[in-house]
Amino acid sequence: MSILTLVLEASFVVQLVMGILALLSLLSWWHIFSKFFTLKSALRRTDEFEDRFWGGTDLAALYDNTRRNNNIGLEKIFVAGFTEFQKLRQRGGMELSDIMDGTRRAMRAATQREVDFLDKHTAFLASVGSVSPYIGLFGTVWGIMHAFRGLANVGQATLATVAPGIAEALVATAIGLFAAIPATVAYNRFAHDVDGLANRFDAFSEEFLNILQRQAAK
Repeated sequence: MSILTLVLEASFVVQLVMGILALLSLLSWWHIFSKFFTLKSALRRTDEFEDRFWGGTDLAALYDNTRRNNNIGLEKIFVAGFTEFQKLRQRGGMELSDIMDGTRRAMRAATQREVDFLDKHTAFLASVGSVSPYIGLFGTVWGIMHAFRGLANVGQATLATVAPGIAEALVATAIGLFAAIPATVAYNRFAHDVDGLANRFDAFSEEFLNILQRQAAK
């Protein structure tokens, strides 16, 4: 009994369950690869930007150079904060505390947008990881029920008559685990990376605000 034979000879409900799980697995793998490269790029660009920022580069020059690029992560937070800071300073007549509060709000909003972007689709992976085993279990229970109902037409139940039905039912559980395990592992990894980036964004925002406040106070 090959796996393909068990799938093809399974009942319609079990085949439907297997099809749903296969679709969930394909979608989760798509999001896993997409999110992997997105977070890898965000981590690399964050490291590169921090090196430039703390390398003694003039803030105005760094701002002019950064805003022309396709920004991501820390770069967008820096551009949003410096843009708001310049705009509020040019208005005139504003207290320094008001300027800094406006800059802080702009950076906080940019940080939230970036975290939401980096965290996109991770909830789907969490759902696949938690729901797939139960969907597979439903297919298994249904398949076993179907196998035992078939025994009513058999004069004598033997292992040879029971095994195919139970085996095809257990395939649903196996597919459910195949879909759930990678999704769960990927979700935990991506959630850890996103939390790490969010902490770096918050720390940078506070340090950058201190630098802007010292410049504005001169």
